[in-house]
Amino acid sequence: MGNEMSSPAPQIQKFKTVRDPAADAHINGDYYKKNPTWHVEYSPWKAQTIHDFLNRRGLKPKTIADVGCGAGEVLAQLQKRMPADCRFSGFDVAAPAIAMAKTRENENLKFQLADLCEIETPRFDLLMALEVIDHVEDYIGFARAVKNRAEWKYFSFSLDISVQSAIRGGAFTQRRKVHSHLHHFNQQTALGTLEYAGYEIVDWFYAPPGVSGSMKAKLARPIRNALFALSPDLTVRTLGGYSLQVLAR
Repeated sequence: MGNEMSSPAPQIQKFKTVRDPAADAHINGDYYKKNPTWHVEYSPWKAQTIHDFLNRRGLKPKTIADVGCGAGEVLAQLQKRMPADCRFSGFDVAAPAIAMAKTRENENLKFQLADLCEIETPRFDLLMALEVIDHVEDYIGFARAVKNRAEWKYFSFSLDISVQSAIRGGAFTQRRKVHSHLHHFNQQTALGTLEYAGYEIVDWFYAPPGVSGSMKAKLARPIRNALFALSPDLTVRTLGGYSLQVLAR
């Protein structure tokens, strides 16, 4: 999935929260060129992780928004796991991503090329921002702007900062070049960012990589998992490779 369309022509649209749309990789088409699937291969794992967590917390949202929804496959996968009357809305500033997402629409699943911070919407039961904050120039302003758009907020952060990434030359530059990460987080700075923006942290957990692409990553995974079972915090801080999943209000 994700390759079902030819490369959409970039649509340079102005948004108040994006200072220079023509230079933004998501808007000018550069991100699509480097990541043509828009990471849909991770979507079933992400949707299952979110669904399992909502069940553990006893949360049954009827309206769910995904800000920075990308190609929309996370919402499409989540819809398969939720009650039939649940309604889903996806928003993104990237025209190529929304063009892909539109192919996934149905009666209760809709996508819009828009910055959620700029438009009026009904208040959602749950708003998700999955590995979005690290792409946003004014990330604290973004966090504050979406806070009152839903009762519950679910964030995920790529934990780029670790001992391994700090000593590996070019790790952060690569994340910016390929994945357009403007900011890099560890567990403390991610939670601290949300608290600074006025959120109450309700729960959080580390999630392992959903897909091991390279042979090197696959060989390292059993070792990483064994160490994580012994000491989650130390493993994440040292080796990296995990994401932080956060439920907030």
